[in-house]
Amino acid sequence: MRLHKQTKACDISPIVKNKVWERDGHQCILCGSPIAMPNAHYIPRSHGGLGIEENIVTLCLCCHDKYDNSQERKLLKNEIKDYLRSKYPTWDESKLRYRKWNHA
Repeated sequence: MRLHKQTKACDISPIVKNKVWERDGHQCILCGSPIAMPNAHYIPRSHGGLGIEENIVTLCLCCHDKYDNSQERKLLKNEIKDYLRSKYPTWDESKLRYRKWNHA
C-alpha cells in the first residue's frame, strides 16, 4: 500500500527520531524526564506539520499530553519554539508545514 505524499512527509523517520533524541540529550525538553520519546510535532501533523528535525522534539508522555490537550498549549508552544530557535539559528516556522504546491 502506497502512502499519500502528505502522510509520508509528516511521518517521523527512524533517522530523524535518532537525531532528535541525540539533539535533545535523551530527555524531555520541557521537564527533563529521561522517560521520553522524540515524537512530538511542534506544528501538529493534523495541520501539515512535517516530520523533520526542526519540527520534532522529545517530550515525556505527561508533557506531550499537556502540549496536545491543555490550556497550557500556548505557553508550551512558545517554550518549544524558543528551544528550536536555540538549536537552529535559521529556524523558520513557515517551512515546517507540508505544502502540496511548493510556491516559494
